[in-house]
Amino acid sequence: MSLRILRKASQTQNPKQLSSIFFSKITRSLSQLSSQSKPSSSFGIAFDIDGVVSRSDVPIGGSPQAFRRLHDDSGHLRIPYVFLTNGGGFPESKRARELSELLGVKVSPSQVLQAHTPFKQLVSKFENELIVAVGKGEPAAVMSHYGFRNVVSIDDYAACFENIDPLAPHKKWTTKQVGNPNSAIRDLVRTERVQAAFVLSDSVDWSRDIQVLCDILRTGGLPGREIGHQPQLYFAHDDLAYQAAFPSERFGLGAFRIALESIFNRIHPHALEYTTFGKPNSFVFKNAELVLKQLVSSVHDNAQVAKHEIAGSHQFKTLYMVGDNPVVDIKGARQAGHPWFSILTRTGVFKGKENHDEFPADLVVDTVEEAVDYVLKKELIS
Repeated sequence: MSLRILRKASQTQNPKQLSSIFFSKITRSLSQLSSQSKPSSSFGIAFDIDGVVSRSDVPIGGSPQAFRRLHDDSGHLRIPYVFLTNGGGFPESKRARELSELLGVKVSPSQVLQAHTPFKQLVSKFENELIVAVGKGEPAAVMSHYGFRNVVSIDDYAACFENIDPLAPHKKWTTKQVGNPNSAIRDLVRTERVQAAFVLSDSVDWSRDIQVLCDILRTGGLPGREIGHQPQLYFAHDDLAYQAAFPSERFGLGAFRIALESIFNRIHPHALEYTTFGKPNSFVFKNAELVLKQLVSSVHDNAQVAKHEIAGSHQFKTLYMVGDNPVVDIKGARQAGHPWFSILTRTGVFKGKENHDEFPADLVVDTVEEAVDYVLKKELIS
């Protein structure tokens, strides 16, 4: 199984079981997308974002021109596509607005599938439990938006414990002043045990976050107490590296996970237990296929078609995955199997002249614009 789950089945929910729930939850928002045109339902496209569509919020590879071709002259969607990214830290609605502005086309929140999007399916398990959200951006706001009622960011959580981070006085680089949690949050944090920690995106302060997470995880959810049963731990993805503005790749969430695990296993009698989501896990591609199926019925704006699609009987001839990371995007598409067709761009992690040796793509192109051009020509769409 490609999905790394170290916790016993009886102790955590298998992310593969979330696919049908995930599909049903998005139906309402996807139904808001309608079009006057009739897009082809024989294929769909999934795009990675960082290193394919943009880099540091700047469009690359002719992405605005490429995405305009996926809409008709009136701006309506004519080709079903989604963004399938391991990035995150912000609500899907915010990412959709940013992508709309970046690309000059209308992007629906339901077209944005982030690594932590499936976390919303764990609300029923942790809705009223105390949980901690970790990562850059707005991790606590994201989890609250999903429906978790007692979520605290690791910034506010750490601020509730005096001297929990001994290096805090020396961190002059801090650009955001850590808030002063109100008394209600302080009382909650100091009396209730954390039941789960969710790492949504890259940690901004590795030393503090590793220290505080170890405190939470080794004491049963209440720092300063005796060693207890480890709360559950979820990582949105496990990417070791990604392409940012710097010429060479930067460490990602997977590197943070390795550091946390290595330290925890040195100080605790039992190995760290955790669940990872995100690409290249096959269930992520299955979820993307389900979203694309519903998207087809939505853009057709036909009740009979919608009923047919929701029943799951629609079959794509081809689903294209356009990505820049062979170990994540291409490996994931290959593992997912038919009908996925992988396209590797040279604008991000991968920069080779030929194909990748270990995880070769079905096609290698320079840019996302070339990828879209290939798809439309292959599908005989001008």
